[in-house]
Amino acid sequence: MNCNQRGFALITSILAIMILMALGYLVISVSTGDLRISSRVVGEKKALSAAETGIHQMMHEFGLNPSTMLVDKVGITYQVDAATDPGSKYTIGNFGRPSSGPEMLPMSGYAIGGGQSWGQRRYAGVVTGINEAYNSSVQIDTGIGYGPIPITTEQP
Repeated sequence: MNCNQRGFALITSILAIMILMALGYLVISVSTGDLRISSRVVGEKKALSAAETGIHQMMHEFGLNPSTMLVDKVGITYQVDAATDPGSKYTIGNFGRPSSGPEMLPMSGYAIGGGQSWGQRRYAGVVTGINEAYNSSVQIDTGIGYGPIPITTEQP
């Protein structure tokens, strides 16, 4: 083998090594990108599940006594399940009368004598689900209608 052939073989082997390194880097970066995306999706699903738990708890507490409007529950972070998922939590925030739209909605089909109308009183709230293990959160704006109540005699 002469000197020119050795130089060509060296350049060819260096190019082959560079191509293989580039392919290896591409495979690693695609794999880690997929892992990051999967991790984010899992965290968002866990945060959404925590927020749904918060909505169910909000509905339960609201149904027990709507006049208190969850005053003692607003702004406190609750753990969903300490045994199986200690990182998932929810917070009920900004619960009360809606800031826009009508405060009461009439309901058709409900009527009593004297021209009295029946309807639902509207409430709005925000529930935030958090998963600390994946550093993710989901905020859900919720609305609750309470009724039927007589709306012609209700005072806002």
